[in-house]
Amino acid sequence: MVKFGIGQSVTRTEDPRFLRGQGCFVDDIAPPDMVFGYVLRSPHAHARLGAMKTSAAKALPGVLAVLTAADLDADGIGALRCMITPETFGGPKGFSPLRPLLAGEVVRHVGDPVALIIGESLAAARDGAELVEIDYAALPAVTATKAAAEPGASKVWDEMDSNIWFTMERGDKAQTEAAFRGAAHVVELDLINNRITANAIEPRASLAAYRSADDHTTLWSSSQGAHRMRPVLAEMIFHKPARCFRVICPDVGGGFGMKGGVFAEDALVVWAAGKLGRPVKWTADRTESLLSDTQARDAVAEAALALDSQGKILGLRVRAIHAIGAYLAPSAAVPAMTGSMIYAGAYNIPAAHVTFSTVYSHTPHVGPYRGAGRPEGIYVIERLIDKAARQLAMDPAEIRRLNFVKPDDMPHQTKLMASYDSGHFAKAMDKCLAMADWDGFAARRAASEKAGRLRGRGLAYFIESAAPFNERMDIQFDETGAVTIRAGTLSHGQGHETTYAQMLTEWLGVPFESIRLVQGDTDSVAFGRGTFGSRSMTIGGAALKQAAERIVEKGRPQAAHILEAAEGDVEFADGAFQVAGTDRSVTLPEVARAAYALAGWPPHLEVGLEAAGSYSPVGANYPNGCHICEVELDAETGAVKLVAYTAVDDSGVIINPLLFEGQIHGGLAQGIGQALLEEVGFDDGSGQLLSGSLMDYCMPRAADFPSFNLGEIQVPCLTNPLGVKGAGESGTVGAPPAVIHAILDALAPLGVETIDMPATPERVWRAMQKAKGA
Repeated sequence: MVKFGIGQSVTRTEDPRFLRGQGCFVDDIAPPDMVFGYVLRSPHAHARLGAMKTSAAKALPGVLAVLTAADLDADGIGALRCMITPETFGGPKGFSPLRPLLAGEVVRHVGDPVALIIGESLAAARDGAELVEIDYAALPAVTATKAAAEPGASKVWDEMDSNIWFTMERGDKAQTEAAFRGAAHVVELDLINNRITANAIEPRASLAAYRSADDHTTLWSSSQGAHRMRPVLAEMIFHKPARCFRVICPDVGGGFGMKGGVFAEDALVVWAAGKLGRPVKWTADRTESLLSDTQARDAVAEAALALDSQGKILGLRVRAIHAIGAYLAPSAAVPAMTGSMIYAGAYNIPAAHVTFSTVYSHTPHVGPYRGAGRPEGIYVIERLIDKAARQLAMDPAEIRRLNFVKPDDMPHQTKLMASYDSGHFAKAMDKCLAMADWDGFAARRAASEKAGRLRGRGLAYFIESAAPFNERMDIQFDETGAVTIRAGTLSHGQGHETTYAQMLTEWLGVPFESIRLVQGDTDSVAFGRGTFGSRSMTIGGAALKQAAERIVEKGRPQAAHILEAAEGDVEFADGAFQVAGTDRSVTLPEVARAAYALAGWPPHLEVGLEAAGSYSPVGANYPNGCHICEVELDAETGAVKLVAYTAVDDSGVIINPLLFEGQIHGGLAQGIGQALLEEVGFDDGSGQLLSGSLMDYCMPRAADFPSFNLGEIQVPCLTNPLGVKGAGESGTVGAPPAVIHAILDALAPLGVETIDMPATPERVWRAMQKAKGA
C-alpha cells in the first residue's frame, strides 16, 4: 500500500494553520481604505413600503452613503433569479419572480433588505441605519407551510392565484390505488419535517474592491463556489463581461449548501464598491444570519403504506408540501425534486405515487441544506415502516430485511425515477445490529427502568442520491517537480487538500508533501462548480483521475526522449517511467523538471507538464446505511439523553477513513440536532422570527452526543471510475428517523404513538401527560 495513498487515515494537512488561528477568512481581509456596509432590514413580515427618509442618516458623520432600491433602478442594476426551477427537472413552469437586491415596493418577510448604509466604520453604518425613517403599511402574513398552501391564504405574490409555486406527481396513481385496495394492512402518518438553518461557524461575508482603470471588481466571498458566482454577477446583475469580475473564496468556515449561490449582500457590496471607489465589506452577525440565510427542510406530508399479511410492502402513497419562503433560493427546486425521488428508500416497493407541491410564505427563502430533500423523503418512509413493524408486531429489523432491494436485483429501478446501481442493505444492517448489541437491549432497558428512566431503541435504514453535474480538475507540475492541483470543487471543511493529495500520491507516485491545492479563485482555476451534493470525491475525484492519466500520457514521450527509447517501450508504474525489460527509469518529477529545460528540448514536445481532466457522471450514486440509536428519557421532565449511537455506512471505496468518519460525525450532529433541538420558529400572527439568536435557536453541543460507534461496508458504486459514493450528507439523512424511533420506543409503554421533531423535553413531556390523561 502506498504511504499516504488511497485508503490511508492521513491526518488533515489543513488543520495546523486552522488550529493556530492562521486561517484566512473574508472577515480577516482588510485592504487599505476599506469601509463597511450594513443592511437595514424590514421589521415586518409583509408590508407596503411608503416614504423613505434618508437625509438624517446621510448627514451623520462617518456615513458615506445610504443606498436604496431607487438607486439600484437608477444605476440599471439587475435582480437575482432562481437557477434551478421545476423546468430544470422537466417539471411544470411555475411563477418564478426575480429577487430584488433591495425591496422597493413590498417587503415579504422579516429581514427583507430595504437599504444599504456605508460607513467609515461598522458602528457608523449601524448608527446611520437607526436614522432611516420608513413608512410601512402592514399587510396580512402567513408563515406556516400548510396554512400558506390553503385557498384564501394571504398571498406572497399578487401575480399568483395562490401561493403554490408548482405541483408535480411521480409514480403510478392507479397502480398504487389498486395496491391499497388489496392490502391486508394500511399504515398512515401525518409528518412534519421542521424548519432548520445551517448556522455555519463562519457567517456569510463579502468584500468587494473596484479598480476603475480597467473596470474590474474583485469579490471575496464566503461561498461554496467562486465560478458559480461570477456569471450571475456579470450577466444577471451588472450586465458586463465575466472578465470584469474576479471571485475569490478564501478559507470558508462551513457552508452545508446554504452558501451555494449569490446572495443580495454579495451583489450589494460589489455595487457599493464601484460607486464609492473604495473596498466595501459586509459581515453578518448571528441574528442577521438567522434572518437572512437560506433556511431548510420545512415540509409536511400525509403518507400511507400498504402491506400484505406477512409485512411485505405493496404500495406507498405520499402527499407532501415543501416550503420555499418568500423568494426563490438559487436552487429552490432541489429539495422537493430530489426528495420526491427517494421516498422508496432501500425497499422494493412495487407501486408508489407521490404528489408534492412547493409553497411561498412570508418567511426567509428555503433551499438545499446538507441532504437537500433526501432527509425529508427518508424520514417519511422510515417512519412508516417503523409504525408498520409495531402495528404488525414484527421486529423492526426483520420487516426491513423482508422488503430490502436485494444485491441480485441491482441495478434496481424504483417507481420514483431513482435507479440504484449497487448496495448490500442487509449486510450493512446485520453489521450494525451486531455492533449495537441489538439482542442485549432487553437487559439494558431493564437496568434503565430500575433506575427510574425510560429506555428505547430506534433503527433506521437510509439511502440517498449524490453526484450532480460535471466537474473539471487541473494538474500542473512546476520547474522543481512539485505539483499543483487546481480544483473546480471547493473545500469548506471537508479536507480536500489532504484527500486529493492522497489520490495523486497513489496514481502518480509523487511525494505527498510536494502537492498543493489551489481552489476558489476564478483567476487561478479555469472552471469549477464548487462543492455541494456530496460530489467532490465522486465527480471531482473522477475528474482528477482523468487528469492524472493524461499527465502520464503526456509525460510518456517526454520520458522516452530522456531515456533515449521508443515511446512504445516506455512503461509507467510507481511514479516512474521505465524502459521495458531494463533498469533504465526516470521519475515523473524528473520528467517535469526536464520539460522546463532552457535548451535541448525537442520542438515536438510540450514545455512543462500539465493536464486537465473532466468528468460527467453517467448517473447518481447511492450512499446508504443503517443507524441504531438508544435513548433514555427522564419520566419526570421529558429530557432525552442519547446513550448509544451506532452507524454502519456504505459509501463505496473510502479515500481516507479518518476524514470519512469526520464527515459522518458532522452529518450525525446535524441530523440529531434537527431531531432533538433545532427549529426556526415564527409568530403565527405577525410573522416575527421567534428563534433570532442562539438563546432561542438551540444548537447541539458535544455533551448532547454519545461517542459514536461507526462501521462501514464498501460496496463500490458502478457510476464513477473510483467506486466512491458520497459521504458528507449521510448522517443528516439517517439520524432523524433513528432518533425519533428510539424516543417512540421508549414512550410506547405509555401509549404514545407519534411525536414531531424536534423532540424537545417539553414536547416529550406533553406527549407523556397527554397519554396519561387518555
